[in-house]
Amino acid sequence: MRKLILLIGLISFNLIAAGPQSMAVIDRSQLADAEIIDSASFDRASQLEILAFAKALLESESIPESQLPEKLSLPAKRIDIKSMDKVRQHFWQRLAKNYQLANLSLAQDTETRVVEELTVDKFRQLVQKANISPVRMAFHRIYVVEQLRLAALFPKTSSEISTFSDNEVTGERFADRQFVLTFDDGPSPENGSTDRLINTLNQHQLHAYFFVLGESFQRRLQQQSKEQLMELYQGQCVGSHGWQHKSHATWADWQNSVLESLNLISKAVPDSYSSSFRPPYGQRRADSEGFFRQYRVPVVLWNIDSQDWSQKVNTQQASDRVLTLMLLWRKGIILFHDVHTKAPASVDYLYSLMHNAGVTWQDCRRGEMTKIQ
Repeated sequence: MRKLILLIGLISFNLIAAGPQSMAVIDRSQLADAEIIDSASFDRASQLEILAFAKALLESESIPESQLPEKLSLPAKRIDIKSMDKVRQHFWQRLAKNYQLANLSLAQDTETRVVEELTVDKFRQLVQKANISPVRMAFHRIYVVEQLRLAALFPKTSSEISTFSDNEVTGERFADRQFVLTFDDGPSPENGSTDRLINTLNQHQLHAYFFVLGESFQRRLQQQSKEQLMELYQGQCVGSHGWQHKSHATWADWQNSVLESLNLISKAVPDSYSSSFRPPYGQRRADSEGFFRQYRVPVVLWNIDSQDWSQKVNTQQASDRVLTLMLLWRKGIILFHDVHTKAPASVDYLYSLMHNAGVTWQDCRRGEMTKIQ
């Protein structure tokens, strides 16, 4: 019995290890410059979020290694310093580039079209002098810890923080201001949150990815006919989230989980079928590239997490969190969950706010995100 309890504890730890102890939320109504009415206001807000995250990242570099276990809520033996340093370096390059993109875009609205090239060193100097509002800094200090915690666990515990191969999609190849909406864990029972969300997407002519669980999809098929399910997902794209919401890094039968769920989806909703896979918790095996390439299945990760699954995060907080991260990263894959009730209102809020901000929403039906590299 003691061994069984220990085994359950270890499995549970592997499943939740990558999750944050606290999640960054922000009330953007407290920001004097929160309103986004056009592309210029998007860029100005983007610069502020980039500077705030960079300042928090800079602060994190001064944390002694002895204090990292407490700061990241991890045992010292679980912290991979090399992985953290690699992620930090990548962040600095990405932040400098994003700040430069915002500068270039703003310059197009003025008579001065020349913008000096911004190196990482120059950007770090700029960050050191930046004066950032306490509201922004509070959000980004927690968000930096979220990201460094994922980095500290990688690759032993995989997540969206990094990739194992170029068959794994993160959204970094997107064009500036291009985003795609994705939804996990569905479908809900008939006439539930999945149906309400798809109605919202259809109202705005948005075409998103739904990564469904095989067992939930099968239950929905038992409630409705194949034709009704095809009508529900018409105009959207349906990929696999595995058969069960279970880590594919530790599941011996993970390959069957992927193939059986994809097979079910392809037969039930062929017009909406996407041969793509999103791993639960972002966890997958480091040696799985050969399998996914053999079956031509791209692994779709994300870089903007709404955390809408948490009872500690309300709808407005999930919306403001996503907006803040869109301004920070300027492109990428947004993660919501269609089995929870917050996504429809958040999508409506973000679409309305970004309508005149130069943002483009990728159409999943074009298959750009899931092309095999």
